[in-house]
Amino acid sequence: MDFKNPFVIIFIAGTLFKFLLDTILEFIDYKFRQKHGLEIPTELEGLVDGPTLKKTCAYENANYFSGIPYSLLSLALTFALVFSLYFVFCYEKSLSMANGNSYLTILLFALFVSIPSIILSIPFELYDEFKIEKKFGFSNMTLGMWLLDQLKSLVIGLVLGVPLILVAVALMNHIEHWWFFLGSVYIAFSLAVSYIYPVLIAPVFNKFTPLEDGELRERLFALLEKCGFKASGIFVMDASRRSSHSNAYFTGFGKNKRIVLYDTLLKQLTTDEIEAVLGHELGHFKKHHIIKRMCVMFPLIFAFLFAAWLLIKIPSLYSGFGFKDIDFNGFEVKGFSGSTAAIFEEGKSIPATLQYVGIYLLSLIFGGFGPIFSLISNTFSRRDEFEADKFAVTTCAEREALVSALIKLNKENLSEIQVPTIYSIFNYSHPPLLERIKAIKACHGNQFCVPLPGKSV
Repeated sequence: MDFKNPFVIIFIAGTLFKFLLDTILEFIDYKFRQKHGLEIPTELEGLVDGPTLKKTCAYENANYFSGIPYSLLSLALTFALVFSLYFVFCYEKSLSMANGNSYLTILLFALFVSIPSIILSIPFELYDEFKIEKKFGFSNMTLGMWLLDQLKSLVIGLVLGVPLILVAVALMNHIEHWWFFLGSVYIAFSLAVSYIYPVLIAPVFNKFTPLEDGELRERLFALLEKCGFKASGIFVMDASRRSSHSNAYFTGFGKNKRIVLYDTLLKQLTTDEIEAVLGHELGHFKKHHIIKRMCVMFPLIFAFLFAAWLLIKIPSLYSGFGFKDIDFNGFEVKGFSGSTAAIFEEGKSIPATLQYVGIYLLSLIFGGFGPIFSLISNTFSRRDEFEADKFAVTTCAEREALVSALIKLNKENLSEIQVPTIYSIFNYSHPPLLERIKAIKACHGNQFCVPLPGKSV
């Protein structure tokens, strides 16, 4: 390792920045919860109760204390892998096992570098699922179900990921300006996955059944027609098989576009409240939030890949992390047998496998600055959520119904009703409950209305 190398310096700085920022933010939220977690804001008097807030604080604290050792061990593991030149070992081993075949080399490299983090995460995932989630009445998972889900995820990940990696290697092998073509392939691939997800991928994990005939179905379809939203149907997902957490979402596009309601949601909310929740989701559609996000993300994908294409040509990117003296023994570079350093010194073409390694190193180097991008992304996401709420209460639902639905979902999921602003802007893609209710109140410019008599909250 060359600790004077600029890429190494950026890597260390970014990794420590993310660790310290996450640690400080979680501690700020924890102290805020200790001081204000049991307080009932004026806007929520009579709508939330002390026992629920106490349980919420306990649940959030359990997740907080569980995350501390994982965060520390993850930091230690990252530095240990880099400083021990583990990734160099993975590359040399993969190159040797694949006998220089670029496609097999990268598949093996991708497998080897992922193993340590997977091993580290497994005990924490098991603890969170079978200790914390079960303790607070959320998890209905059995060990057999958990293992089967992991296997399914692995198989689907391989089915989707391996072809994408092979295409990337092929482009790097044969096209100089591969960044543009890889960006195009990635966007097309993402759209294709979004299209098939509702009908081929999601059913692997859950059962989806059409919403039964009745008042709810009639009102929801009437709302869809009113908003001009064409969907292949409204489906109920058997989420309760695994967890009592509740949600609703849109998925897919084109003729595979559908609305999904968790079965737990149907048990927790009234017809008016479910209609209000759907109205919020339709707000995202009517305000073109998804399309706007695509218009931002697609150019960014090309920009990031172009930047990566430029950076992986810099020799110090590899030398700083121990890849200076890789001996190819004639692999991949016709008529050439030498080290990585010699490739750059003699102006040889960079092997596709080394380019892939360069991209992986860049993800390590700049990954620590992810919170900055999260801050920007969350800012726009929260703006969209406020806008969708406003659409729901001004166009297609009663304000009281949306407010009571949000309160119920917040209570059922044991989510905090208010958090420090600095914590929210880095970690919340949705505004905290209290902020949403204040904004909904402002939509009509009158006083906050409690739910109608007889309505459960």
